Amino acid sequence: MSSTPKHVAVIMDGNGRWASGRGLPRAAGHRAGAKIAHEIVESASKAGVGTLTLFAFSSENWKRPRPEVRLLMDLLRRTIRKELASLDANNVRMHFIGDRTRFSAALANEMKAAEERTASNTGLRLLIAVDYGGRWDIVRRTRELAAACGRGELEADDITEEQFSEGLSLGPFGPPDLFIRTGGERRISNFLLWDLAYSELYFTDVLWPDFGPDRLYDALDWYAGRERRFGSLVAPAAQR
Repeated sequence: MSSTPKHVAVIMDGNGRWASGRGLPRAAGHRAGAKIAHEIVESASKAGVGTLTLFAFSSENWKRPRPEVRLLMDLLRRTIRKELASLDANNVRMHFIGDRTRFSAALANEMKAAEERTASNTGLRLLIAVDYGGRWDIVRRTRELAAACGRGELEADDITEEQFSEGLSLGPFGPPDLFIRTGGERRISNFLLWDLAYSELYFTDVLWPDFGPDRLYDALDWYAGRERRFGSLVAPAAQR
């Protein structure tokens, strides 16, 4: 069995510090980060990764200064427009996970159009997490199940972990095998709280705009050396 992770999730951290260290405005760091994201998508696909989830905008990011939030929203919209044709041509299927209700209608429409255009593609599945939070995801799913119980469609005692997982944002895609965080922080920052339970966690001090394909391959090589036991004393045969 291939040692390449089927699903990789990334917190792309360090854009602002990268720019500050060069005497540039934070906007320059975010633009540089978008360029690196393009390279990482290509490299992940070539490496045989099946699903790549990128944390682009968290539910907590709304607390940033308004000019920066506006810049990030504009950058997201521009990036979708700029990259869509290339992603489609390379058989990438796009998905957006998170709460879209706070986005402008124009941006929400861009997301929907990107998903519809690439819906029949069969290559890398690219998930962009926007206005996403792990706690939000868990609470949302809990409310769905509670409502089903209230309607008499489900008994609380019949709820299983598998059933709960199916309705989370990553339900159709499965949990990440490998989680990567750039920028030096050693925490998951409310990202995929349920789904990362048995993921391999890879932290690097490299700032996101400097995290090129070679750095990704370093992380994949590190993952290949891990023995994933999922709580057992020995690794399941299917995971060896």
